[in-house]
Amino acid sequence: MEGEERRKLLVELLTQSTVPVSGSELAQKLKVSRQVVVQDIALLRASNRNIISTNKGYLLYSAENRSSKCRRTYFVSHDDAGMEEELNTVVDNGGKLLDVVVDHEIYGQITVDLLLDNRREVREFMEKINSGTARPLNVLTNGKHYHTVEADSETILDQIEEELKKKKYLILLP
Repeated sequence: MEGEERRKLLVELLTQSTVPVSGSELAQKLKVSRQVVVQDIALLRASNRNIISTNKGYLLYSAENRSSKCRRTYFVSHDDAGMEEELNTVVDNGGKLLDVVVDHEIYGQITVDLLLDNRREVREFMEKINSGTARPLNVLTNGKHYHTVEADSETILDQIEEELKKKKYLILLP
């Protein structure tokens, strides 16, 4: 299969999926290596395809599938031991963690999509962190980072904010 044809099929596969698709799964469907998929994703992004890379796989983002839900960004801090509780605090109160953002003094803002919706997804995320040698992004900034959170209402976002405050994860800006 030619590269152009393969990338067209890759976009179709991502368009048909409402959940992230892993690089391995895409490679298997396209009968290529995972590295070829990574290269194709890079080429598609360079041609203005908005493909999000998450810890669960790739997702095609478009204006049509953009949520009409409320969003808020929280500035938080915790050590390694507090990570799972912080994430569960958000999902237990009706929020979806869209990303994690750190402000690095050399590299500037680094953003990674999370898309964590429930305790199962938080547990799977934590298992990946705990099973490897990679460290979470917040180690670059002494635990300080931002999360963009999505919810059905501002009331839910207020509730999440209150819970993060109670647990001393929320950093209040002057």
